[in-house]
Amino acid sequence: MTLSTENPTQTLELQVRLDPAGTPLAIRHDGRIWLVDPAIESRHWIGGDPGLGPRCSAAAGANPAGTEYWRVGARLGSTSALRTFTLRRNPRSVQWLLDDISDGS
Repeated sequence: MTLSTENPTQTLELQVRLDPAGTPLAIRHDGRIWLVDPAIESRHWIGGDPGLGPRCSAAAGANPAGTEYWRVGARLGSTSALRTFTLRRNPRSVQWLLDDISDGS
């Protein structure tokens, strides 16, 4: 399932649990808890287009007023399929938004 393909203007609110350094550990979405897979490299950037990732944006932490993005791989359990989540948060908000979910990494 890819939200951006089905409805490019749709974003969904969700809850994200972070470690002390601010890295996502788990995502509560659609009544389920997805655990971020530590074996999958997560990408983090500030500002820019989430489809292009860090190639077109400032390094993480370089622009404290910019929108924060994370692209993480997560699973429902150790044997479930991997999903890639693109998460977004305005720095003035505690609310996370889901930009995209796709199969695999």
